[in-house]
Amino acid sequence: MIPASARLVTLALLTATLLVSSPAEASDGDPLGDRVWVWPAIPARVVRPFVAPAHMYGPGHRGLDLAGDSVRSPADGRVAFVGAVAGRDIVTIDHGDGLVTTLEPVVTDLDVGAVVARASPVGRVAAGGHAGPATVHFGVRWNGEYVNPLRLLGGVPRAVLLPCCER
Repeated sequence: MIPASARLVTLALLTATLLVSSPAEASDGDPLGDRVWVWPAIPARVVRPFVAPAHMYGPGHRGLDLAGDSVRSPADGRVAFVGAVAGRDIVTIDHGDGLVTTLEPVVTDLDVGAVVARASPVGRVAAGGHAGPATVHFGVRWNGEYVNPLRLLGGVPRAVLLPCCER
């Protein structure tokens, strides 16, 4: 007879295998992984990575800080907001499908409602905010929840299950 703990481990591994190999979603199970976004700052150098909060109001870093001085749209979209928030110049782009990006601090000549194409110039990095000089904060919300922008840029490595409970 197989011990209950071994049955549970086997069931968990089988379930994980089915979820990972399921063709229902693109790019290894990530529904955002098939997007073809570009880095909003060139050259793309991450100064501070995304750090997911433990809960909605918990501490974390809800975006990427990228070195650079010019900013471009990561994907096709429409400018949803341009203005100052808490002393920082903000540009928000609605990309449809529940995806919204926020770039800060960024000064732009674009108006709300302007259509932007993927990789088209949006503005230049301004001063202010939590990021250092010549650094832009790139945040992404999907259906109102912050997500790691790397998911849209092809940069989040796939999770690998390791063996458990060696005997």
